[in-house]
Amino acid sequence: MINQKRGVCVITGVGPGNGRAISAKFASEGFSVAMLARRAEPIEAFAAEIEGASAYPTDVTDVDALRQTLAKIQAELGPISVFVHNAGSGHFKKFMDIEVEDLHNAIATNTQALLVGGQIAAKDMLDAGHGSIVVIGATASMRGGIPTGTFAAAKASQRSMAQTMAKTLGPQGIHVCHVVIDGAIDVPWIRELLPDKPDDFFLKAEAIADTVYAITEQDPSAWTFELDIRPFGESF
Repeated sequence: MINQKRGVCVITGVGPGNGRAISAKFASEGFSVAMLARRAEPIEAFAAEIEGASAYPTDVTDVDALRQTLAKIQAELGPISVFVHNAGSGHFKKFMDIEVEDLHNAIATNTQALLVGGQIAAKDMLDAGHGSIVVIGATASMRGGIPTGTFAAAKASQRSMAQTMAKTLGPQGIHVCHVVIDGAIDVPWIRELLPDKPDDFFLKAEAIADTVYAITEQDPSAWTFELDIRPFGESF
């Protein structure tokens, strides 16, 4: 059945933090939400909790599987009007321990999936004359560190891809924004890793979701390409 709501929002890499919060936000704003993640169980549970959200278990690094899933979403929900690439991965190893496959896997998740998903979503948006693509990045896209070689390299290539997409698609009515998230997300497992940190050290997933949604509502005369989200308590 083709969607009759505000539009279709596809979100990759949906987990209990940002992905779930972004899904809930767009669903609450009247979108039909398609949640993608490798593991079926969590997103099926989220779908049961969030009215207007559906689960589409998919490994976004598998090009054929991603294309098939997006085609299924288009057939079941309708053309894609918002694409949020939240999926991300990286192997945190010292330089001499990095395997070539580690880099390939990180790029497949962060950049290859953005290319494949972005192209499919953009075709729908070009037909409609408008749409939004939001890429969830990280500070690592701008600088590498000793343990972040593959993650930083993948995020840097993702950021460059987002810039290419923005310059190509912006003049055709599609808003592309790269969101840098600089901080720890307030979810239980991260709290357990950082038990001594105060509340204002953490970024709230719901607040991030509000920001992502606001990006898609910006007037074209003042579109944001890059936004750096930081917690209030961080020292600059």
